[in-house]
Amino acid sequence: MTGDQSADTEGIGDLFDELEELETIVDSEAERRQVREAMRAAADAQDTGPAVFGRVVWGFDREDLAEAALGSLLFGIPMAVEGGTREAGRHIAQHPLYFVGTLASAVAMTVGILYVADFQDVRIAHRIFGVIPRRLAGVTLTALGTAVALLTAWGMVEWSTDPGVVWESLCICSVAFVPMAIGAALGDILPGS
Repeated sequence: MTGDQSADTEGIGDLFDELEELETIVDSEAERRQVREAMRAAADAQDTGPAVFGRVVWGFDREDLAEAALGSLLFGIPMAVEGGTREAGRHIAQHPLYFVGTLASAVAMTVGILYVADFQDVRIAHRIFGVIPRRLAGVTLTALGTAVALLTAWGMVEWSTDPGVVWESLCICSVAFVPMAIGAALGDILPGS
């Protein structure tokens, strides 16, 4: 990245910081909408350059969903053909706290990649119920849905009326979900869209 591109990136980041601060202090919903539109316009304006890294990543749309699905598949296909996935899932099924820990660690790693590791300047544009960032929900749900669909289609898990079989299948899917969530997060933010 050249010096001019670096300065532009810092300028866009500073602009987003100021707009986010402005969004918290304006009085009406109409003013907040105007601030969000300005943020969208700034994000669109920066997309004219060839840079992949250093852009402000804001919002979550169908392109982001497709990138997350691709990243999830790239990391998940090996899990779908590896017998160790099934063994690990069966082990987790015997220890319910491990199931919770597996899901929590996958979400924590996803948060770390998206918001902490600083691969990109990822901003929270919209929150579900005012709490959960839409990008985090989109990436994790994409990875989870891809894990369930892939492992079901390839015969790694089966769903029946037997609660024990369903529980074991869910645990096997949770094992595959961990790397798929990492892949989805990386796939979403690394292209810089």
